[in-house]
Amino acid sequence: MLTALAKSPTGIAGFDDLTFGGLPAGRPSLICGAAGCGKTLFATTFLVNGATQFDEPGVFMSFEERAEDLAANVASLGYDLDGLVAAGKLAIDHVRVERSEIEETGEYDLEGLFIRLGFAVDSIGAKRVVLDTIETLFAGFTDPSLLRAELRRLFGWIKDRGLTAIITGERGEGQLTRQGLEEYVSDCVVLLDNRVEDQITTRRLRVVKYRGSAHGTNEYPFLIDHAGISVLPVTSADLDYEVPGGIISSGIAGLDAMLGPGGFYRGSSILISGEAGTGKTMLTASVIDAACRRGERCMAFAFEESSAQIVRNARSIGLDLAGHVAGGLLRFEAARPSLFGLETHLARMHRDLDQFRPDVVVIDPISALRGSTSELQATLLRMIDLIKTRGITAVFTTLRGDGSLVQENDLGVSSLMDAWVKLQNMEANGERTRTLYVIKARGMSHSNQVREFLMSSNGIRLVDAYIGPAGVLTGTARMVQEAREMAETQRRLHETERRIREVARRRSAIERQMEELRASLEATEDEEEHLRVEDGLREADRAKERQELTARRSAAE
Repeated sequence: MLTALAKSPTGIAGFDDLTFGGLPAGRPSLICGAAGCGKTLFATTFLVNGATQFDEPGVFMSFEERAEDLAANVASLGYDLDGLVAAGKLAIDHVRVERSEIEETGEYDLEGLFIRLGFAVDSIGAKRVVLDTIETLFAGFTDPSLLRAELRRLFGWIKDRGLTAIITGERGEGQLTRQGLEEYVSDCVVLLDNRVEDQITTRRLRVVKYRGSAHGTNEYPFLIDHAGISVLPVTSADLDYEVPGGIISSGIAGLDAMLGPGGFYRGSSILISGEAGTGKTMLTASVIDAACRRGERCMAFAFEESSAQIVRNARSIGLDLAGHVAGGLLRFEAARPSLFGLETHLARMHRDLDQFRPDVVVIDPISALRGSTSELQATLLRMIDLIKTRGITAVFTTLRGDGSLVQENDLGVSSLMDAWVKLQNMEANGERTRTLYVIKARGMSHSNQVREFLMSSNGIRLVDAYIGPAGVLTGTARMVQEAREMAETQRRLHETERRIREVARRRSAIERQMEELRASLEATEDEEEHLRVEDGLREADRAKERQELTARRSAAE
């Protein structure tokens, strides 16, 4: 049966993830790097988190900084070393090592250190130890064999006492440390690097070795700021993240109507691209406002405008983002792209997402980030993956200077997006109008029409597509064409009404003629009947006369 290596969590965000639990428990670990890379702060955080989070008291033995200096240096991070010392959870001991004194007293070994360190450990029941820095401690050793023996003896003493130790060391020439021995006898070696490229500093961390345990082998960016140390671990390498269900509204009724389900899929990545002045930021503001109105948490990373400026500008289209900020549903993180390196921006985003846990994230714009093409693409890929694995709906904006569909510096981002909305300025008749159309929306039917959209104090409104004789018309060209077609429609209506009236007149004339003919026919029929009656009367009179004549003739005879 396999037994997992016991580990002591450092409490440093991200580091415990890439080491699968922390540093090896009961063993020494070496933290090495050049000056200013954060070795002492890393070690201090390890001790403070152990005392406050894991109930493991610790001893900090410094060979350079005095206790009061160390406490003052980390106070800005919220570390109360004096309070931990008073509570018996932390012991700080400054050991002054002077080369001149060593030469006066001759060669020395570490027996005195063991006694002093052992007393500090026993006094508070320490489980963790930090030795900062080891170069100062071994400054008096000139014999390499003696140095190696004492170093092994020190590490053996730490293991025998079952102490989880961090030993810091300065970076050497062509090797990890100056002596070149510490990395071989340490069970875990972590290399810190403070790199400057194009006048931008980026801190990186790499686990060089870890005996008995798997670990992340890449370089990982890490942050040192007011929130302490945080490390960006590797993102998911497999496309096996869960897909959240449901549809979210963009806050713009016309845009939702262009999408089959009536909005975007929750957890999708949405790209809004366009030229300067097309309304990308205001479109994302509508998405944020709609999400906050639903009670969802939103975070906006801005690289070109301050949060106050975005809030002010959003008021022009009737959006009160300040109310969402005050209500705790919206948080802005605004920073110039040149303030940090790409990896640092990514690390800050990782930490902020874990702290705030938003439902919707806006990054405005990704085109502001600076770096080589390979670095930009790698950073954006990890950024998208970072958000997708958390099931967060993300809206990215990017500036497209030439208005084309495909651009050389696209970096392959558009192919990673689930939906792509393109904004474009159209110029005609001496004016500029804004248009919008959906290039793609994975998994849903969507309109392929170009729509004009208007921004006013009532928000963003999409205008129905208007197709004129020369194609899609916008702005005053649309109004002129509408007026022209309305006039033509009125003319046709007037012509139709005239023809209807003409037909009515002709109908009336025909009907009058029909009435006259009907009256004439009736008169003819009456006259015919009258003649027939008269003819009958005459016939009757003749018959009577014949009867009377016959009667007179009979009487005469």
